[in-house]
Amino acid sequence: MDWQPEIPRWRQVYALLEQRIYDGIYPPGERLPSALALEKEVGISPVTARRVLKELRDAGLAYMEPGIGTFVSRLPEKPK
Repeated sequence: MDWQPEIPRWRQVYALLEQRIYDGIYPPGERLPSALALEKEVGISPVTARRVLKELRDAGLAYMEPGIGTFVSRLPEKPK
């Protein structure tokens, strides 16, 4: 990933996943990458990866099934 130093890494990874959700790469009901997979894919810490997934859940873009994973929720209209 091409990091922008003025923007926190969790925000940059959040924006990447949010874009993938809205682009349909991860459609509603699709399992999102695990924290471990995010760590490996984009080179972030475990704490950062967990924060990204938590922020997606807090924003209503994802939900967690304990012991199974984090999944894409039904999408609200994309903000403009």
